[in-house]
Amino acid sequence: MSKTPFIENLSAVADRYDALLCDAWGVIHDGRNVFPDVAEALRRFRHDRGPVIILTNAPKPAHIIGPQLDGLGLARDCYDAIVTSGEATRAEIENRRGMSAFRIGWDSDLILYEGLDVRFAELDKAEFIVCTGLSDVFGFDPVAYRSLLAKAAVAGKEMICANPDLVVRWKGDLIYCAGAVAREYEALGGPVIYAGKPYPAVYDLSFRLIERAICEPDGPVGDPVGDEGSDSGGPAVSAKRVLAIGDGAGTDILGANRYGVDAIYVTGDGGVHQGGDDAGAIDAALAEAGATAMAAMRRLKW
Repeated sequence: MSKTPFIENLSAVADRYDALLCDAWGVIHDGRNVFPDVAEALRRFRHDRGPVIILTNAPKPAHIIGPQLDGLGLARDCYDAIVTSGEATRAEIENRRGMSAFRIGWDSDLILYEGLDVRFAELDKAEFIVCTGLSDVFGFDPVAYRSLLAKAAVAGKEMICANPDLVVRWKGDLIYCAGAVAREYEALGGPVIYAGKPYPAVYDLSFRLIERAICEPDGPVGDPVGDEGSDSGGPAVSAKRVLAIGDGAGTDILGANRYGVDAIYVTGDGGVHQGGDDAGAIDAALAEAGATAMAAMRRLKW
């Protein structure tokens, strides 16, 4: 018998919760299009229950993600705010103000560093490492990064992992994310700081934004907010009244577990799992991650 009940609709459990933390890639969209029924589900939750925060391990500032979602077809009235692992990464870099960094990732991720006091250097001269993802410069196999990073690991240089996800699904295939490189670096003995889910900093910020949305119900709709202006001064939100939805067992679901938030595991096409309603596969994926979900659903719909 499955340990994880399967539900077809968010509305079946929505009345238990006052706020929603929703993953982006694999739940809302596949990198090209918003999934059917998602916009309605998010709007209905906002209208009937409370704030919706998009919580994503995107290694970019939050203000970049709103326009990207616009382009994919998700209107701003579907959510209250956006929290990214990129914001947590920026905070870590800010803590190393004036230090030199070795950068791993695409040039399109350079926006992550805008306005920060950081210098880029070759690996042997850098004081720390930032990994936003794999790129054509170093290759797309995380194991191949071992030879590049071996000496840095021995030297104990910290790596900031800007996206703890191991994989994401793109055009039907799983591709590696920064978390896969960070895992290889840890295997070499290198120290890694993970920014994003399943770690607490992004949940702390998400809860502050939930409180702000409750205190300012007529505030800006779909306002992508990072770490600026996030101190609501509002009432505390009980974790038991917040629901998380995601397709990453080791990030979305485990992070919710650690923060005391109930979670729904999305298992259908477009996400990481792609196990549909196979109860055994769902339980196995969660068990491997050391996570539990209050329910699983094939895709997000109201």
